[in-house]
Amino acid sequence: MMDLMTDTKVHDENRQGEAYAPFANDPNHYKKKFYIESYGCAMNFSDSEIVASILNGAGYGATRDTEEADLVLLNTCSIREKAEQTIRKRLTEFRKAKMRKPGLLVGVLGCMAERLKSNLLEEEKLVDMVVGPDAYRTLPGLIEEAEGGQKAVNVLLSRDETYADISPVRLESNGVSAFISIMRGCNNMCSFCVVPFTRGRERSRDAKSIVAEAQDLFDRGFREVTLLGQNVDSYYFVDEKSNETVSFAMLMERVALVSPLLRVRFSTSHPKDITDEVLHTIAKYENLCNYIHLPVQSGNTRILQLMNRTYTREWYMKKVDRIREIIPDCGLSSDIITGFCSETEEEHQDTLSIMEYSQYDYGYMYFYSERPGTLAAKRYKDDIPEDVKRRRLQEIVDKQYFLSLDSNKRDVGQTYKVLIEGNSKKDESSWMGRSSQNKVIVFPKENYDLKKGDYVMVKVHDCTKGTLLGTISNQ
Repeated sequence: MMDLMTDTKVHDENRQGEAYAPFANDPNHYKKKFYIESYGCAMNFSDSEIVASILNGAGYGATRDTEEADLVLLNTCSIREKAEQTIRKRLTEFRKAKMRKPGLLVGVLGCMAERLKSNLLEEEKLVDMVVGPDAYRTLPGLIEEAEGGQKAVNVLLSRDETYADISPVRLESNGVSAFISIMRGCNNMCSFCVVPFTRGRERSRDAKSIVAEAQDLFDRGFREVTLLGQNVDSYYFVDEKSNETVSFAMLMERVALVSPLLRVRFSTSHPKDITDEVLHTIAKYENLCNYIHLPVQSGNTRILQLMNRTYTREWYMKKVDRIREIIPDCGLSSDIITGFCSETEEEHQDTLSIMEYSQYDYGYMYFYSERPGTLAAKRYKDDIPEDVKRRRLQEIVDKQYFLSLDSNKRDVGQTYKVLIEGNSKKDESSWMGRSSQNKVIVFPKENYDLKKGDYVMVKVHDCTKGTLLGTISNQ
């Protein structure tokens, strides 16, 4: 599958294949070393932090050097064909490494594990271990099995595993922003998506453990958390001890109350689950960011029905209206798939027009690529020629280019509260941060006594398609 996106990405291309970083100057001595690469969405990177915690508890230390690793793990994604091809190539490279170091164990974690377990283990003999996203607690035992020469497999999906009691060992980050996984799995059977089959049904994590993790991150200097799930808005936790139910809006409020200095974001949303309660909660708290990722996928009702998205074009447009009404300055982004089975030119035009209507700040844009095991693969023929898909995708990308540029132009002259994330990539004499609307703002440091994690008011004086350019405001 080819994808073209703008700005921040659902699958951050800069992080694909990123190796988990060990502690700086770690004083501990470990019996063995593990190396882990992560692919796919933010959920996978968050899962790698859980895996690191479990392995640390079993006496394994992290390394970024594959040559000194006793255990190599690839945390995988099944959403995109490109990711699978990359992972297969990496596994082939590690098979050669096993010849040089016979004791080396290689394992596959995550979504590919469930879908391709027999291929990877038996047919291609690329790995020693296959571990699904709900089975990470069993890793120490599976490692022992693999060390004994057994092929170790656990891809069982759980009805209740949320890893709520495991404190993640944070991936090397900017030290300002962190992810908190609040739920696992998905109940939305979108016909193009493999997630319900690889990650199982929805289950929500204990609200108290989420708030405690947010508090711990804040105490350690983090100033922004993103509440993470396949469909965060359907979060619903029932505390059987107190007979209390916690909705997503209630959870957001509790995390916001950790501190007014802790910004809160969330991802990803299904339009059907963004309630007025959620929108009013965002509007109520200044540190709940005015930004919503609202995937539309298609602007045509017939195609939306084929995708099993459970809403119509008109319903989605009314949801956009409601967001603008309750949170007037809300940033909005979307996911879009073009060239879905049987899509006509007129239906493609409907997608372009709903983009115009919604005025997305940026978007994640793909052409449809059939994924084995999905409902679409079983029900529909992938009948749009690739050259047509590519042409339609380019039209969508071009449309979003102008929408993103127009959105940024409207910000020129405005002043925004910016959370400093670090130095600008292009110029160390400038800071880079984000507004509440999730827009990147770059501005000169000047002589102000500021540091990473500080908030500062910045007035925008210029822009590109992807970045706002400003100066610190004294107002």
